[in-house]
Amino acid sequence: MPNSSNTPNLFLLSTATLLFVAYALHRRMPKQTNLVLYVHDYFSGDAKSATTVAGKLGAASNILQFGTIAVVDDVVTEGPEVDSKVIGRAQGLYVNSALDGTALYMVFSVTFTEGRFKGSTLEIQGADPFKLREREFGVVSGTGFFRFAKGYGIMETQHMDVANLRAIIKLNITVRND
Repeated sequence: MPNSSNTPNLFLLSTATLLFVAYALHRRMPKQTNLVLYVHDYFSGDAKSATTVAGKLGAASNILQFGTIAVVDDVVTEGPEVDSKVIGRAQGLYVNSALDGTALYMVFSVTFTEGRFKGSTLEIQGADPFKLREREFGVVSGTGFFRFAKGYGIMETQHMDVANLRAIIKLNITVRND
């Protein structure tokens, strides 16, 4: 017959172990955040936010030509409308990396200047074969609220004026972080 004086100790030990495991697993589950942002990418006009800095013709190169490098400091808004609330900036580089000129390599930071994520950043990188309706990119890091973030996004062109090199791009982003 088992010793009944050990039963309460065994019960307490089992309970404490289960509570610790449940707490530890809960703490290790990453947070998932889903965002929809709009980047206003303008190579011309009054609100110009992007410019070429190098390429076959130097700074006069067109971003639609292979080998051209551009620097961007684009407005990020809550909606696609030009007068939508500004919540940040997309700052970084585009390199036209396709021989036929139809794809960019992009690396930029989305810096949040307003709202829930103010002061935080997301680091974006990947290919942008911009003639496709949807393009996937990687979220490789972040700061602030997004510290240790990793994830992906789907990019869609909402508006494109090729003649004036002006576009509004929708970013649908999913990130996980600790």
